[in-house]
Amino acid sequence: MPEPSAAPTTAPVAGHTPSATVELTAEDTKLVVLARGARGRVGAVEGAAVRDQDGRTYAAASVSLPSLTITALQLAVASAVAAGATRLEAGAVVTEASTLDGAGHAAVRDLTADAPIHVAAPDGTLLGTVLE
Repeated sequence: MPEPSAAPTTAPVAGHTPSATVELTAEDTKLVVLARGARGRVGAVEGAAVRDQDGRTYAAASVSLPSLTITALQLAVASAVAAGATRLEAGAVVTEASTLDGAGHAAVRDLTADAPIHVAAPDGTLLGTVLE
């Protein structure tokens, strides 16, 4: 797998203005790698990963069933909460879209108002980071 780019950039989120420019830390790069893996394992539209207040990581892929549709980021957050997380340090989404979905963004913000959410292309290239 190629390493995700650490180039600083921002990504729009539905209804939000792109936030400040940031660079990926080694731990945030790991989130992108985990999200890519979750997406690739099942050929999902999106993959996501989050890191909780204790440094534990949770990865997930988007799910689309007749009775259930959930974004990868929502599922990663749900997994973290189900394991006892009360705060998130950061999140990452790997997607073919150029923006962060509103539902995933809202799920992260339910736990943490300021955790960076990195948006990356399927090849791991950082498209941007949402801080708000």
